[in-house]
Amino acid sequence: MKNISITSTFLVYDSAEELSPEIKSLMDQAVEIRKKAYAPYSKFRVGAAILLDNGKVVVGSNQENAAYPSGLCAERVAIFQAGAIYPEAKILKIAISATADSKEVSDPIPPCGACRQSIAEYEFRQDMPIEIYFMGAVGKVFKSDSLKDLLPLTFDKNFL
Repeated sequence: MKNISITSTFLVYDSAEELSPEIKSLMDQAVEIRKKAYAPYSKFRVGAAILLDNGKVVVGSNQENAAYPSGLCAERVAIFQAGAIYPEAKILKIAISATADSKEVSDPIPPCGACRQSIAEYEFRQDMPIEIYFMGAVGKVFKSDSLKDLLPLTFDKNFL
């Protein structure tokens, strides 16, 4: 038996103001769409904006349902919409912003496990990493160069 070590590296910006103009614009779109989230149960609002290689930006916000498993996270709303509208386009970058109605969220909020797996599917399919930027409502922004930093032991079609 032996131990293995798996490490991930993230670039940390002190605020969205430090982002390049392209990424700042993408994050601003995530913040704007976050305001349109349908979150009457959790009161937790998330927005995601995806930049495609064709120059298009696709956005999504979380959409809840009284039957909780029927809702969908912002990241999956955006990524599935991008896949449906632009099936040949590659996803270059995803910006994610989250907040709560009851308090200002200042910690960076990464995608949940289901969203990580969904992003992984697209990263594998396009055989190219997807940059992921995530933040709360304010504060630091984390940048991941690939979904593999967030989900290092990935599950893909090769296991099936």
